[in-house]
Amino acid sequence: MINLNGILVEDSKATINVSNRGLAFGDSVFETIRVINGKIIFWEDHYFRLMASMRIMRMEIPANFSPEFLENEIIELVSENNLIDSPARVRFTVYRKQGGLYRPQSLEIEYAIEVSKLSNPFYLFNTDFYEVELFKDHYINSGLLSTIKTNNKAVNVLGSIYGKENAYNNCLLLNENKSIVEALNGNIFLVKGDKIKTPPLTDGALNGIVRKQLLSIIKTIPDIEIEEVSISPFELQKADELFITNVIVGIQPITKYRKKEFRTEVSKNLLTKLNVKARLG
Repeated sequence: MINLNGILVEDSKATINVSNRGLAFGDSVFETIRVINGKIIFWEDHYFRLMASMRIMRMEIPANFSPEFLENEIIELVSENNLIDSPARVRFTVYRKQGGLYRPQSLEIEYAIEVSKLSNPFYLFNTDFYEVELFKDHYINSGLLSTIKTNNKAVNVLGSIYGKENAYNNCLLLNENKSIVEALNGNIFLVKGDKIKTPPLTDGALNGIVRKQLLSIIKTIPDIEIEEVSISPFELQKADELFITNVIVGIQPITKYRKKEFRTEVSKNLLTKLNVKARLG
């Protein structure tokens, strides 16, 4: 089942018009959400990021779009798909109502909610080999639009194809200043000694949910300093550890970049703390 504007529809009957603005112009924002046994993980952060994204895109937020209303919409769909006692992945997509060309006829929105099953209830530490490379064909623009999740993901799509063609597990994206911004599917963290760095939002990094949680966690750890600062590609091979974060996998350690192989002790420790916070939050 899929939720289309508050109505539950069977997957095979869930359709949108070819003139849908999300399809035609990428006039759409979305959230990828993790639900465990009927509980939305980090729901408050997801809700406020969605509202901020809609405001940045100048979408009209419906009066009934309260945290409680949207939470109920999500949980009802999870239940209808018989996943209330299972881990689930939810995509909540908001798009502007059909009409107009670049300039929309209306600022009002519609939405769709999809759900699929996940295999594990909490984040597991992945010890598999994981190699990354820079994707330099196209760049992420620094600025506010790059910090939100829109349907304009051409760079991520092309980077994913490049990674597959060259047998990389992931690629790291650069902004117009040639600074590291993020991975194809999440934020990037660099560990060097007692310092951990992650690119600032002003460089164009996504305002990630797990990124925010880890910034909070790391600040509570004695003898470790966290910095939101630009990262040069030259710093990657000098790092002790690199890892990627997103709401579905939690923390993905990077084991190799070019000739450098990385340790994983810090990322493993942080993943334990992230799981605790997810259970309590």
